[in-house]
Amino acid sequence: MNTVFNIIMIVQVLAALAIIGLVLLQHGKGADMGAAFGSGASGSLFGATGSSNFLSKSTGLAAAIFFIATLTLVYLGNHRTVSSGGVMENLPPASTPAAAIPATQSAPATPAAPSAATPAASANSASAATGAAQSNQIPK
Repeated sequence: MNTVFNIIMIVQVLAALAIIGLVLLQHGKGADMGAAFGSGASGSLFGATGSSNFLSKSTGLAAAIFFIATLTLVYLGNHRTVSSGGVMENLPPASTPAAAIPATQSAPATPAAPSAATPAASANSASAATGAAQSNQIPK
């Protein structure tokens, strides 16, 4: 799928460059306007409208190829499947924290409980923490 996308992208870029080159090579219709006024040129003011040369036909063909390539790229971009695999599918499976610690190691020691000598200090800090948490809440 990716190679098809790249090939169509290359075709589109080449068609765009061909359009640019062919348009720049063509002779402008306004260039003969000065000659049409006084030099006895036949035909209308801007030349014959029904005739088309090789460059104008080639420009039309390159434009058709460009538009077809653009529409194909849009179609492929919107209908791309994920079966080829994405970035997230290449990641290793996530391990849980309990599985990361081998059974032979002991769990880290928990901090000791506050001493009985300062129960008032710990109660004041707990009530201050809940008061701070309540003051941070914004009423709806």
